Amino acid sequence: MPNETHLWSIVSDPAASSVRRPGDAALAALGYAPSADLPSETSPHAFPDGGTWRTEIPSVEGPEALHTVLAEAERLSVPIHRISQGSGIWMLTDAEITEMVDACATAGVELCLFTGPRGTWDIGAGTRTSSGGAGLRARGQRAVAGCVEDAIRASRLGVRCLLVADEGVLWVLHQLRADGVLPADTTFKVSALIGPVNPVSVSVHERLGADSVNVPSDLTLEHLAEIRRVSRVPLDFYLEAPDDLGGYVRMHEIAELIGRGAPIYLKFGLSKAPSIYPYGAHLRDVTLATARERVRRGRLALDLLARLGADGGMSPLGSRLPGQLRRFPHDGDAGTTGTTSSTAVPGQAANGSTSTAEEAPSVERT
Repeated sequence: MPNETHLWSIVSDPAASSVRRPGDAALAALGYAPSADLPSETSPHAFPDGGTWRTEIPSVEGPEALHTVLAEAERLSVPIHRISQGSGIWMLTDAEITEMVDACATAGVELCLFTGPRGTWDIGAGTRTSSGGAGLRARGQRAVAGCVEDAIRASRLGVRCLLVADEGVLWVLHQLRADGVLPADTTFKVSALIGPVNPVSVSVHERLGADSVNVPSDLTLEHLAEIRRVSRVPLDFYLEAPDDLGGYVRMHEIAELIGRGAPIYLKFGLSKAPSIYPYGAHLRDVTLATARERVRRGRLALDLLARLGADGGMSPLGSRLPGQLRRFPHDGDAGTTGTTSSTAVPGQAANGSTSTAEEAPSVERT
């Protein structure tokens, strides 16, 4: 039975001031204590290459859109670390995936494809309600199996970054990576559509196998600082969010977002644009037009960062690995209560971005 005196001391610490915030002492006992004030807290973390920020162009649906993004990025001198797709691996042929992998290899950019199926395209009525039900999460065993099938197929075609929208799928894929079914340098990116909104949830996703976590763009700077007190997992953050994610525009806070959220992927999204998932040829014109504009939004954001004198600290182009992260143990970790892991391996990833042994250690920023 819990020690009642201990429980009471957690709720009402006589040594504490008369003013307290709910749950502080209990959270502190678990290692999640917030500071008394967070007016200017800077993240102590960085990517293993020493950089504090990387860039991502999302919603790049297929080879033609990818070539459009790469050409526009060259024209506007926009550095790109990662290109991600949202319609799903199952919406691409083997030839299309191979073309995307080869193009990213040539450009030295990481390619991230979405696993599926997902709840919003399922027959479940919950996602059609005002509450949104379970959202994109995989409904039932068959949906989980479909995500695993997607992951294995994509990895065999050279894809080394997979987008995940379900905690159970994330845990299964992490175990498959640990067991060698998926390549050791595969990384898992948690979708914005299930993004955690507090430091404990972010920490849980990290331990389930996440290598980057897309948190919602309505989190405040203080929220980011709270996350950085308990986790160093890279965060993905829309500087401009799509309308179905709120349509938030945070470009003017870019320097502070890097300062509080590092290591962070700056995602150049687009509001006031139609949904293009799942993509098909009937959406070609709008897909290519919005792809170009996302790159332009990136140029605007990077110009602002330079004007603020805060454009230092970008990770070298071609870098992609997160460094050492904390994981829950699984059946292969006999007798352990927790593990650390890194997806860093020497050599070059199949999608073209370089992955050196120097990326493996966790680099703390001073």
